[in-house]
Amino acid sequence: MKIRKAVIPAAGFGTRFLPATKAVPKEMLPIIDKPTIQYIVEEAVNAGIEDLLIITSRGKDALINHFDKAFELETILERDGKEEMLSAVRDISYKINVHFIRQQEQKGLGHAVLYAKSFIGREPFAVMLGDDVVVSDKPCIGQLIEQYEQCGASILGVQKVGMEHVSKYGIVDCENAGERLYTLKGMVEKPKKEDAPSDMAVLGRYIITPAIFDCLEKTPKGAGGEIQLTDALVMLAKKEKIYAYDFIGKRYDIGSKQGFLQATVDFALSRPDLKDDFSAYLKNITQKI
Repeated sequence: MKIRKAVIPAAGFGTRFLPATKAVPKEMLPIIDKPTIQYIVEEAVNAGIEDLLIITSRGKDALINHFDKAFELETILERDGKEEMLSAVRDISYKINVHFIRQQEQKGLGHAVLYAKSFIGREPFAVMLGDDVVVSDKPCIGQLIEQYEQCGASILGVQKVGMEHVSKYGIVDCENAGERLYTLKGMVEKPKKEDAPSDMAVLGRYIITPAIFDCLEKTPKGAGGEIQLTDALVMLAKKEKIYAYDFIGKRYDIGSKQGFLQATVDFALSRPDLKDDFSAYLKNITQKI
């Protein structure tokens, strides 16, 4: 079955970026001149996703407004002949159907995904976390869709993170099943280094069968007193096969200040309109350090 729908959980408070996120959703913080969530939505568009559900919470109306038509702004830009700016604010809204639902209480990633049950129905679907931006020639979620079309089972996007970082991630226990493909044997959420089955981490991209919703409804509170998607996936793995795919691309953890800064610098250096002046500036200041 074709993957047509995707879910982006975006209900968190963004406490690591306070005070900036006191009034502005962390998903709206820009990498240069584009909100971080738009990079995720564009990845979905480029992978052929048709319908997108963003899980929000109170105080995040800016997300809804961003993907809505801005009639006054668009009229002014059109009147003034600013076609490039007009395309920048208009195009994404016309390329995908974006829907919203509020998570009334923040009870974990698994709880957020469960809100998508009626939207998804009985189709396989994508989950894309907003803290992970991936730069790749082929959209990261598109790579997972291709793998799903080959094996017809849930696929988790993974990469090696090094044993010193395993305590930050959901870590998979897996065995090789093909080129960059692994069969999932189990998962551990944020294990200690000595308890980690590998250094292969799940990094914010999933293709999941609808059977996950039955598992989520039965999943008790786990790490942090929250309903963890990891726990539900472990339950699902006992019922049907799940794979992990080592996707190709550079991933940025923009949920951390370090990752956000790295993404900002790298994205600026990749843009023809910025790279020369910005590169010269970086060279100048690094010589002074």
